[in-house]
Amino acid sequence: MAVATSKDGPQAADAEAVEKKKTPARKTRDDDGFTEGDHVVYPTHGVGKVVRIATEEIAGHKLELIHITFEENRMTLRVPVAKAKSAGLRKLATRKLFDEALAILKGRARIKRTMWSRRAQEYEAKINSGDPLAIAEVVRDLHRNAGQPDQSFSERQIYEAAMDRLAAELGALERIDKNAAAVKLADYLKTIT
Repeated sequence: MAVATSKDGPQAADAEAVEKKKTPARKTRDDDGFTEGDHVVYPTHGVGKVVRIATEEIAGHKLELIHITFEENRMTLRVPVAKAKSAGLRKLATRKLFDEALAILKGRARIKRTMWSRRAQEYEAKINSGDPLAIAEVVRDLHRNAGQPDQSFSERQIYEAAMDRLAAELGALERIDKNAAAVKLADYLKTIT
């Protein structure tokens, strides 16, 4: 067996290599308050769940990473703890903030008189911001009641993406299924005249 020396004395190279590769996941909070099992929002992917926070060696550097799974996409995202805030990772909205988002839905649609392609870019940016208030603005502006003209295909896609994001966050916030949250949002929109 090969023996490597370190400042602590001789150690087996295999044991040291295993320790360098990965340290066990921890269950404590990190500096930003994320904990294993928390639901979080990543701006471009929506609501996910923190499955672990662990230190891993990547390209010779030790990084503390937050592992987030997005069940719907069957995707796992690893975000360095040091970059979590600048990447836009955040906890779920508070009930008060989500109530403000619902209040925005009650407001009157504010559609700018610009070309659809420009408005579509702005709507996409609002959805990808991850901010529930901005997403609620998109839903409010694109929501069509019975009797109003039909939406274009791209308009419908953006509207559904915004509704999906709001429903996912509402579902995680109220601990209900996303489909049930979508029905709840749709029923809420029907009450608004």
